[in-house]
Amino acid sequence: MNATVVYFSEQVVVLVSCGLSFLGSTLIILTYILWSDLRTTPRKLLVFLSVSDWLSAVSYAYGVWSVFRGDSPECVAQGAVSTFANTSSFFWTVAIAVYLYIFIVRSSQRVADSLQLSFHLVSWGVPLVITAAAVGLGKIGYGASEVSVGWCWVKINIDDRVLWMLLTGKIWEFMAYLTLPVLYILIRRHIHIAHAALSEYRPILATRLQSHPFTSMADVKLTLIPIIFITLRIWSTVRFVLLLADSPARWNPVLVTLHGIGNTLQGAANCVMFVFFTQPIRRRLCSTFCCCSKCRTEEYLQSAPQGVLPEQEPSITPEEDGAR
Repeated sequence: MNATVVYFSEQVVVLVSCGLSFLGSTLIILTYILWSDLRTTPRKLLVFLSVSDWLSAVSYAYGVWSVFRGDSPECVAQGAVSTFANTSSFFWTVAIAVYLYIFIVRSSQRVADSLQLSFHLVSWGVPLVITAAAVGLGKIGYGASEVSVGWCWVKINIDDRVLWMLLTGKIWEFMAYLTLPVLYILIRRHIHIAHAALSEYRPILATRLQSHPFTSMADVKLTLIPIIFITLRIWSTVRFVLLLADSPARWNPVLVTLHGIGNTLQGAANCVMFVFFTQPIRRRLCSTFCCCSKCRTEEYLQSAPQGVLPEQEPSITPEEDGAR
């Protein structure tokens, strides 16, 4: 059986990526705990996604660090945790998009909030059932890094490995590729239409000074969310397709490294998007850890427009809460 060689440099890069995701996911969770006034429902859903990303980062780091050479209890345990966490991350990512779509496009917060229990049942329950079945049937174990980067996943030497690779991750990954761009495009379109309609009833100067910063940041986030997700995950998909084609290109060191980074960096990417690119949280972090004049100046500049325009339009506000 061939095994993909994972070089020391690749291990270091992937471990750094795991560390960044660990820190990023932890920061998202801590900001939610510390500042109760920023606890919107979309941010609460983001916290559950961050728990999944946190588990993924820890389990992947353990697998890359351990460099498993065969099936072992530790390998199976690591593979089970990463399978559960990774699959759960897909479901929570889509759940957030569904929530925002119903909240913003369908303008129904009641319906969106009522889906929270369903989100929990699906996003925790389905991965748990799949992982338990895979472990119980002996499908999780040493994968020779054929579609991983040092960590354990589906055993590479079983006859039905493709089926279990699909069930334990790939099929949900493909569904996310299709679902996320569609939902976020629809949300962006709705915001643009609502903003265009509102601009007819507002002074042009006020619109430019007050609404543009909110809508432009919402625009950036709604564009980047599916792009970042696909950019990070596509390398894993490419290696899976190359495995199906039995192509030696799947052993390419650059592709292996990109796969390792993509599978482990989601928590860090979410932190950048929803902490550092979210002004209220960024200001508070800056004030807490830096206490610099720049933060105080930024806070002053942001307080002025909010006083002038208390009636932020409903079509924009839910998204900005969602992005935060």
